[in-house]
Amino acid sequence: MSKKERVLITGAAGFLGSHLCDKLIQEGYHVIGMDNLITGDLKNIDHLKQESCFEFIKHDIAQHVMLSEDLKYILHLASPASPIDYLKIPIQTLKAGSLGTHNLLGLAKDKRATILVASTSEVYGDPLIHPQPEDYFGNVNPIGPRGVYDEAKRFMEAMTMAYHTYHGLPIRIARIFNTYGPRMRLNDGRVLPTFIGQALRGEDLTIFGDGSQTRSFCYVDDLIEGIYRLLLSDYVFPVNLGNPSEITIKALAKEILKLTNAQRSLKFLPLPQDDPKQRKPDITKAKELLGWEPKITRAEGLKITYQYFLSQVY
Repeated sequence: MSKKERVLITGAAGFLGSHLCDKLIQEGYHVIGMDNLITGDLKNIDHLKQESCFEFIKHDIAQHVMLSEDLKYILHLASPASPIDYLKIPIQTLKAGSLGTHNLLGLAKDKRATILVASTSEVYGDPLIHPQPEDYFGNVNPIGPRGVYDEAKRFMEAMTMAYHTYHGLPIRIARIFNTYGPRMRLNDGRVLPTFIGQALRGEDLTIFGDGSQTRSFCYVDDLIEGIYRLLLSDYVFPVNLGNPSEITIKALAKEILKLTNAQRSLKFLPLPQDDPKQRKPDITKAKELLGWEPKITRAEGLKITYQYFLSQVY
């Protein structure tokens, strides 16, 4: 690239968004980061301040988005992503997936840019099929407490596909499963930082239900590589991105206790409404289309993540 092509990343100060900023800059693009900082944190992109190929705009994508520059790609990651956040700010969560997506699709159409939207495994709800392939339509309660996030993302996919079908807009849809790593918030309510935070504070680890429910955790570097490969592909249908290595929540809690050397117990509480009992991606499509699969083991990723949280606390 003689003149750097420009990329807009929404949710740029968030966990995944900030890592994507790093990746796209590393790949030679000029990155425009956008975030309203409702759940993002400028600390996540502080290290990019001095980069000539990075600029930041504080803006809420639920409001009209206008940029004068040409854009090659738009990566839409702006949304609250943890239950604590989207239960506290449900309307903003719905707006990010609906109004925000509509605004960015309009911008992509105007700029003739390819847009990648960050969907989620939550579109499968509490799945009746295991593992979950992309052609599974899901088991979602639209008016339950998680519905504000699930349905925002399902609408986002529908609107994005409509722009592709009607306007011929080049689109990419990444269905992201549980991801972890540095720059997660210790208090964001998701299970892995919650367990590590409790261990660091010398508290018992809280498990909802009996701990037999499963999740599959993908280390952030693997996930970012998958998103980048999807972006550069020409595939317009949803692709699962996640690590198919499945573990029960109870077993994960024990791994965290061992990793942190915390001499604590497990505390069991009632399972929240609509909490998925199983979560494991079928990544056949990602393997075949993108030549992608996770490389970092959970043991390796947890060590790095724990060291990051230690550095934030002490």
